[in-house]
Amino acid sequence: MQRSTDRFLTTHTGSLPRPDDLIQIMFAKEEGVPVDRDALDTRVRTATDEMVRKQTQAGVDIINDGEMSKPSYATYVKDRLSGFGGTGNSFVFQDLVAFPKTAERVFANPGRKVRRTPACNGPIEVRDHISPKVDVENLNASAKDAKVSGLFSGAASPGVISLFFRNDYYKSHEEYLYAIAEAMRYEYETIANSGMTLQLDCPDLAMGRHVQYADLDLKEFRKKMQLHIEALNHAVRNIPAEQLRMHMCWGNYPGPHHCDVPFADIIDVLSMAKPTAILFEAANPRHAHEWQMFETMKPPEGKILVPGVIECQSNYIEHPELVAQRIERYANLVGRENVMAGVDCGFSIHVGQGGVDPDVVFAKLAALAEGARIASKKFWKH
Repeated sequence: MQRSTDRFLTTHTGSLPRPDDLIQIMFAKEEGVPVDRDALDTRVRTATDEMVRKQTQAGVDIINDGEMSKPSYATYVKDRLSGFGGTGNSFVFQDLVAFPKTAERVFANPGRKVRRTPACNGPIEVRDHISPKVDVENLNASAKDAKVSGLFSGAASPGVISLFFRNDYYKSHEEYLYAIAEAMRYEYETIANSGMTLQLDCPDLAMGRHVQYADLDLKEFRKKMQLHIEALNHAVRNIPAEQLRMHMCWGNYPGPHHCDVPFADIIDVLSMAKPTAILFEAANPRHAHEWQMFETMKPPEGKILVPGVIECQSNYIEHPELVAQRIERYANLVGRENVMAGVDCGFSIHVGQGGVDPDVVFAKLAALAEGARIASKKFWKH
């Protein structure tokens, strides 16, 4: 992960809106309809070209492939690992229980309806060694002439996989986590060996509080967090911390989020994770105030903070001056070299899901880049 040397760098969380025709192909694949594999692979490659071009045009510094090959940032693992052939999983979101009409709207989203989350009913092993390699090859090919500061590629963390896929096979949750960690190590190291930064997607470390572990108190949840982080660190033991970043969030869905665990209550546990950079929600109405905690709390030592300064659920395009203000708040408290500007979460975490107009997405990313330029002028001499 690059530290700021003369300006605030920009990035985003991973998923970007897929082209309409690619969405239809991936919907069919998820529903078990036979799909021409060569045609799908070709469309993923051309879509990756489009995403790289659009990110570059928007002025984003550290980019990815938009997750064009994946039906979801987490559920894609069922196609790459063996052991997931059980009955489907369901989730109870604690904040939606009191608001059933909101819950209906959240779960009626096509992207959520199509996703598949079969339980683990057998030993977990790598069964697809090709797809992770193809992902990095596609991104490297698409970005070979792009004027960017770096590339990243995301992968589901052991903890979030355990959240999405119920364990019906392993004797304990800890055994299950470490089996996932060992199997995912292949994908993690494939990405890292390509020279890219590996992003580990870890919503379990915040969203897990009101979904997977809603029945636990804060003390017990923190213990579960630590277990998840230990499994994650085990999985990336061969990758330098500087080549790792992690995204944690409270769930990218348009719910009330009044059950979200406060960031201040978990940041010390998060800092135990190996990745150098932490990407987190900081723009949405539930978490935009949390920058204030650094007025009295020391930031995690040695970490780069990547607050979301663009919100991913609204078609409002943030004013660049607001983006700059959000960046400046963090820089004033934790040091300019420890801040990178990001987005709260992905714009299309499940294929076909997304409440933001795809054209607006890239306008928002352009506002991100412009806001970072404004903030940079105040913190560095240009």
